[in-house]
Amino acid sequence: MPQFSDDLFLGPAQTYMGTGLRPYTSTFTGSMSGTTLTVTALLSGTPIVVGMYVDGSSVTDGTYITAMGTGAGGTGTYTINQSVTASSTTMTAHSNTTLDNPSPMDLGVGPLGRIYVWDIVPQAAVTNNLATSQTAAAAGAVTLTAGTSVKSVTTAGGVSVYQLDCPRAIKVNCSTTARAFTVSGYDYYGQAMSEVITVAVAGTAVTGKKAFFQVTGVTIAGSATAVLVGTSDKLGIPVRVFNVSYVASVKSNDTLAQDAGTFVAADTATATTTTGDVRGTYAPATASDGLVRTTMGILLPAIAAGPNATRVGALGVNQNLVS
Repeated sequence: MPQFSDDLFLGPAQTYMGTGLRPYTSTFTGSMSGTTLTVTALLSGTPIVVGMYVDGSSVTDGTYITAMGTGAGGTGTYTINQSVTASSTTMTAHSNTTLDNPSPMDLGVGPLGRIYVWDIVPQAAVTNNLATSQTAAAAGAVTLTAGTSVKSVTTAGGVSVYQLDCPRAIKVNCSTTARAFTVSGYDYYGQAMSEVITVAVAGTAVTGKKAFFQVTGVTIAGSATAVLVGTSDKLGIPVRVFNVSYVASVKSNDTLAQDAGTFVAADTATATTTTGDVRGTYAPATASDGLVRTTMGILLPAIAAGPNATRVGALGVNQNLVS
């Protein structure tokens, strides 16, 4: 006999969802000096691993572990991505996402429950964590950097990318009017994608529509000064939500009331460089800071989780864009 009602419909189908979300959390006593984290006592949770973000009093936002030192998951030293000075205190290490092989998009998506729980603790948005202020003498590539909460990694396919802490829309700015930025990269499921974001008013930052997980490059059409590229609080929903009616609940910032954030439904049209996100986005009412948790309960329709479920029904139309 089936244990759950959905078993009657979904059967033993394999699951191909996501790139490997690993909600690891460790609590420990530690201190920081420069780019060295010293852990003196592991208090609870899982062993410490490379890629974990570290939070605590006086810890700079966006600090994560880049390499093991003398520590191998417990007490000892670890290398962090930026210089921080923090006296001995209780700290927490957690992982939002890690780089794993992308989900095969031509295969099925089941079995899934009828309610998908999206649980996320994003790092703070930063206006220049992908490109610091620079002058583009002519049309061409913007020089990218792995700033706060951005990792410079190489995919399994050998592509160098700048990976964000979670899928989120890109924000661009420059002091020159009418400049179009083309952002290229990959979504959460490893699909190549591109978006054109145009700064219409000099000095006014513009946020894109699509949620990028990895960025491979940014180009600008024409010369411009004070060029900046960073991240926004517009977060990419991991399953397709094409109507707000499918959002059963959304809570944030440890508040019982429903969050008054901004929801944008999935764009179901054929993807281009100007269409919206293929799964939809949500910007919480409270700015992200690496501590604020947002949880959304999503009702999955039959096209996403029923007997005739499809990959498009669950994960949106193909990006089909060369980055």
